[in-house]
Amino acid sequence: MDLIAYAVPFFLLAIGAELAWGLRQGNNTYRMNDTFSSLMLGILSQARKFVLLGVGGAVYGLITDFTHSTLWPADHWLTWVFAFVLYDFCYYWLHRMGHERQILWAAHVAHHQSEDYNLGTALRQTSTGFLLSWVFYIPMYLVGIPAEVVITVGALNLIYQFWVHTQHVPELGWFEYVFVSPSNHRVHHAQNDEYMDKNYGGVFIVWDRLFGTYQRELSDEPCVYGIRGAIKSWNPVMALTHIYQDMLLDMWRTRTWANRWRVLVARTGWQPADVAAQWPRAKADLSTFQRYDPPVSQAVKIYGGSQVALATGLLAFGQFQSLTQSQYWVWWLLLVWTGVATAWWLEGRARWLCVATDGLRWLVLVSAAASII
Repeated sequence: MDLIAYAVPFFLLAIGAELAWGLRQGNNTYRMNDTFSSLMLGILSQARKFVLLGVGGAVYGLITDFTHSTLWPADHWLTWVFAFVLYDFCYYWLHRMGHERQILWAAHVAHHQSEDYNLGTALRQTSTGFLLSWVFYIPMYLVGIPAEVVITVGALNLIYQFWVHTQHVPELGWFEYVFVSPSNHRVHHAQNDEYMDKNYGGVFIVWDRLFGTYQRELSDEPCVYGIRGAIKSWNPVMALTHIYQDMLLDMWRTRTWANRWRVLVARTGWQPADVAAQWPRAKADLSTFQRYDPPVSQAVKIYGGSQVALATGLLAFGQFQSLTQSQYWVWWLLLVWTGVATAWWLEGRARWLCVATDGLRWLVLVSAAASII
């Protein structure tokens, strides 16, 4: 059972409740454009499972066949408790390396691009993490945790992380010493110098306290959300690929093979000296930071919201309707197309480009729906 799929309606209700609360309190933390981007990335992350399978399952099979390890009983409570804690420990190292190593940051960066911080940000997920994230969970397979237990505790770990993406909950006293909370996770999403590369835990903040990566939220240092190399776009394809593009450019431009290989495993943000001298990548000066917010009409914002609703409906259709593999590919491409076309409207691109791209999308969407029905 896919717990994430069943949790999505509750996520959306919680987002609506947070929006209403923020408006009532005069502290609204949502913008349509940024929220569209976050939700669209979450939708594509869920849809990816139907067209591209992860490699973790195959690795699990190989390890269990090779080691012949005895599996822990899936019907014993101790198995679940141990697996839940071990999963979070493994997640801590995946998450930490996802910030510290370039090839892993390329997948994780999508979650951090939002310059707002709200429950919608929690749904801002990558579509490429499946490529390498399985490496960090090999210890669970080696000790004999059953696959269904790994999958379930992983889903519970991700569901827990949803509620900590809010600005409306203050510090929580003793809770801050043991668990990930809204306060210490706000620090994780901030790009302030004091907060960079801190608080990696998924459920337990104790890993950060043990390994020296903990940072408390400071009252005199408000969090500035986003990434230093802002992409200034709502385009989901750009969001998912821009670090990969930067890495490929650096590998192409540098003159030595040693540097080409180093680009893959280097500290995040590293460039070969010969490349940096000619094509340096500027980082934001937070003293003059302004959120990306291109002006568009209210009608365009409403249309953007309607396309999120449409994409959500398409996702639900694909999840609960049995399609052929070719139909799933058409379905996934239509979701990507919806994200790109709507992003161009919200970015204030040339009207003729938006009308042409979106008009063709609607034509294909209606044709595809007619062929299925």
